Amino acid sequence: MKWGLALFLTIATLVLVAIAWFQSGGMKQHAMFSATTPEAAVQALMSDIQSHNYQRAFASLDPASDTDLPSFIRDVAGSDGSLRTYASLQSADVSPLHANQDEAVVRVRMNWSSAVGSLDDVRDLRVRREGSVWRVVWPKPAFPAVPPQVVSVNYLRWEVIGRNTSQAWGSQDVDSPKVRITSMNAISRPGRVVILGEVENEDTIPAYLNVNATLLKADGSPIEEEGSFDMISHVLLPKQVSPYRIDFPGIRMEDVKSVRMDARALLVPASADPVIAITDQAVSKDGLNRNVLKGDLINQSGRPVNIAQVLAAYYDDSGKVIWVSDGYVDQALMPQVPVPFAVDIPNDIAQRLKNYRVIVNHYSRTSS
Repeated sequence: MKWGLALFLTIATLVLVAIAWFQSGGMKQHAMFSATTPEAAVQALMSDIQSHNYQRAFASLDPASDTDLPSFIRDVAGSDGSLRTYASLQSADVSPLHANQDEAVVRVRMNWSSAVGSLDDVRDLRVRREGSVWRVVWPKPAFPAVPPQVVSVNYLRWEVIGRNTSQAWGSQDVDSPKVRITSMNAISRPGRVVILGEVENEDTIPAYLNVNATLLKADGSPIEEEGSFDMISHVLLPKQVSPYRIDFPGIRMEDVKSVRMDARALLVPASADPVIAITDQAVSKDGLNRNVLKGDLINQSGRPVNIAQVLAAYYDDSGKVIWVSDGYVDQALMPQVPVPFAVDIPNDIAQRLKNYRVIVNHYSRTSS
């Protein structure tokens, strides 16, 4: 009886320890450190990144990885208030490229979710076999080094004075800036109608604007109203032009007789800083064989830009706007450091594309 009780207590203790080990991620950790295929090693690594367990993810890397824990975390989780710091890994699609007995290259497409939409990050990772276990060799991140420097500040700035601070934002006792929709093009896309074109601030003062569109039936009654949301550069300095795009999901073009457009503007304080240069622009294919417009953004000011949004307008040979696309850069723009960007181009648009124009929206924690 005594031995039976002791055996029962021993077995119960082992079961409880096993349950605690499993609940604390021990099974996942065991699978990660005993991955028998290159794909399993990458999947286990992505699983820990998704759960923000960066220390365990780093511990699973191959010793040949040329990085340290802070650099690894900065590489996958972002830094400097960039968009990546506010994003979460939603999914990771893994596909093998080539392999031999001891090494393999695996492509992983990471999809990150953020408040402004999804972000894609495609990487080709080298995976190395050590005995019967495969481990990911994480490449050394190339972080820009910003040297100490003096950047002269010489830019225009507009302030709004004399405003009644008790008024709600948008309520003003002055005339609104004069803005004009210079072009409008209604097109049919799969599952939706899209209104796109350009708008100009014709005034000598800065304007914060939205462009709205209302689709009308043959009898003049409205079908639906939508706004440009973030598919526009909201703050326009004097004489600046911005593309815009308004999507109407679930609407068919044959149901639309006409479109009523409305550009609403407010006077706001603004400045011409920071200046973000766009260099090395080119249309090409990305790693997923998609048509993209690529280039580099260079922050020419003396302070970081936390989040940058690229807006691209595409024109046909007659100069008509045939598409507007956008993309967010998931890393901060440090002063004088080139940062790559890429925005998608639909296949049918790429075939008709004659010219394009790119502008950049910027958001900073200190001012936006």
